[in-house]
Amino acid sequence: MTTPSTLNRSALDDVLRAELSILREQNLVRTLRSVRRRAGAMVETTHGLAVDFSSNDYLGLASDRRLADASAAAANEHGAGAGGSRLISGNNPEHERLEGEVAAFVDAERALTFSSGYAANVGIIPALVSRDDVIFADALNHASLIDGCRLSRAVVHVYPHADAAALEALLASHRGQFRRAMIVTDGVFSMDGDRAPLPDLVGLARRFDAWTYVDDAHAVGVLGDQGRGTPSAFGLHGAIDVTIGTFGKSFGVSGAFVYGSATLCQFLLNRARSFVFSTAVPPAQAAACRAGIRIASEEPWRRDLVLGNARLLRAQLATLGVNVLGEPDAHILPIPVGDTERTVAIGRELAANGFLVGAVRPPTVPDGGSRLRITVSAAHTREQLSDLANALTRVVAQ
Repeated sequence: MTTPSTLNRSALDDVLRAELSILREQNLVRTLRSVRRRAGAMVETTHGLAVDFSSNDYLGLASDRRLADASAAAANEHGAGAGGSRLISGNNPEHERLEGEVAAFVDAERALTFSSGYAANVGIIPALVSRDDVIFADALNHASLIDGCRLSRAVVHVYPHADAAALEALLASHRGQFRRAMIVTDGVFSMDGDRAPLPDLVGLARRFDAWTYVDDAHAVGVLGDQGRGTPSAFGLHGAIDVTIGTFGKSFGVSGAFVYGSATLCQFLLNRARSFVFSTAVPPAQAAACRAGIRIASEEPWRRDLVLGNARLLRAQLATLGVNVLGEPDAHILPIPVGDTERTVAIGRELAANGFLVGAVRPPTVPDGGSRLRITVSAAHTREQLSDLANALTRVVAQ
């Protein structure tokens, strides 16, 4: 006998199958790739060993045994879970130690941790601005920044990517109509490998009485003095009002943090909904993050190596006639393809040759902007870089 609940589920599934069919026709269906084991830049997948040029493990710490040992020791001491939100009963000494070490690493008054970079952005932006306020956002901002801006219910003006002149015109036209204003941007853009023009943005913020908000997930640990990120790389350390970093890239674990003034972090502890209403991350995860930060501080050669590898691979690809976007030493190397079907096919061919490379399609990038996204790590060897360059030349030329 068919029940009403069965009918409803069938109707839902019919609609979703039709939507999936459209995505499939457009080569936009995504599937999960199983990675069983990671050792430096090498990963074991269901199809065998491959060199990973698709992860964000920039300093090569994701498989470092010292992080796993720190996690295991904390799990043995504190258990598997935090048991609640940090404002209820989930606050653990490991969380507090981690925030202290983050603040020391970036040389800030205080830091506050979140379960993910996405949670940080969708919690912090709505805590700072609302209906009576205005946001000026870069056109290529990360999805979490876009969603955070939407959730804030502030008026949002989008300026062309990295175009300070266009931003200035928007500020001149609209800033005076609102209570608060905030300029929101990535520090390093994850699909393009370039950097926001922070000196220009800071100057405009001061001129038009606006706050600056920088998601520096792809730069903290790699760029700037002692790996302090994009503001530091521009000589603007301490000049940004709100800066977001992540543990899931350079530091090899997961989770995120915001840093700035003690007042900012105390306010967000009370008002950022994704912090207030989320179970705290396991103490073992916090301990692993601490280990990642400590290693990044004590082994600066990792920063030098990832940037050196990026320059080397970029030079090799240029010699072979492959067009690469981004900054000259950017550790993210996008190769524009354009056609979605061809991008997917190249990604599959590279995987068959033992290289994992991101085949990025809409909506992650604009329509017509499909590309290969190569990320370089301190764990990559010169031989692996050369092998990838040669494989890319063969496959892209087909």
